[in-house]
Amino acid sequence: MDMIRLDPPPELAVPLGDTMYTQRAIRRFDPDRPIDDAQLELVLDAASKAPSGGNVQPARFLVVRDRSKIEAFGALYYEAWWAKRADELGWEPGHDIPADSPYRMAALLADEMVHAPVVVLAFSTGNARVAASSVFPPVQNLMLAARALGIGSVLTTLHPTVMERVHELFGVPDGVGFHCCIPLGYPRGGFGPTRRFASADTTFWDRWEARPPWG
Repeated sequence: MDMIRLDPPPELAVPLGDTMYTQRAIRRFDPDRPIDDAQLELVLDAASKAPSGGNVQPARFLVVRDRSKIEAFGALYYEAWWAKRADELGWEPGHDIPADSPYRMAALLADEMVHAPVVVLAFSTGNARVAASSVFPPVQNLMLAARALGIGSVLTTLHPTVMERVHELFGVPDGVGFHCCIPLGYPRGGFGPTRRFASADTTFWDRWEARPPWG
């Protein structure tokens, strides 16, 4: 493949701080607001500009727009989400999730995936374990670019019980490593502001548990 140079598109000429400080996990999508090809090209071009170890660029993105395939994938995602909860907590599908559980909001996506206008699956060629460090920077670029366009996203994973069927559904060949999926859509609701731990509480300085100067 030939390598090309790209200039920043005017559609992404927004303050970086605004996109980072208002980006949040969007799990409810407006099914009546489509995402067009030009917008997808912008976010995928942004993904391609992320750093990559040795400039090998192993990240590969599978964009799913076909409604029947998204609905089929949504059913697999629902199964995968509950399979992870079964492994961890013994929950079966439809389990009443406690109000204070961190999974209460995440469970929304198990029901909402079928409504996503677009689902992007992130794969890599080569050694999947090594390639992850060169896949997630492009994923974050993609999500920030989507936020700049007013498009919501969230990063999520799957479960081994569904992977063979996911590969079959999309014709993914053997030897391609899966890393995550990112549903995209205009949010039902809004973006930030977000609530996060203070960086002074999550950062150590020169040695473990030594607080930074601003702490």
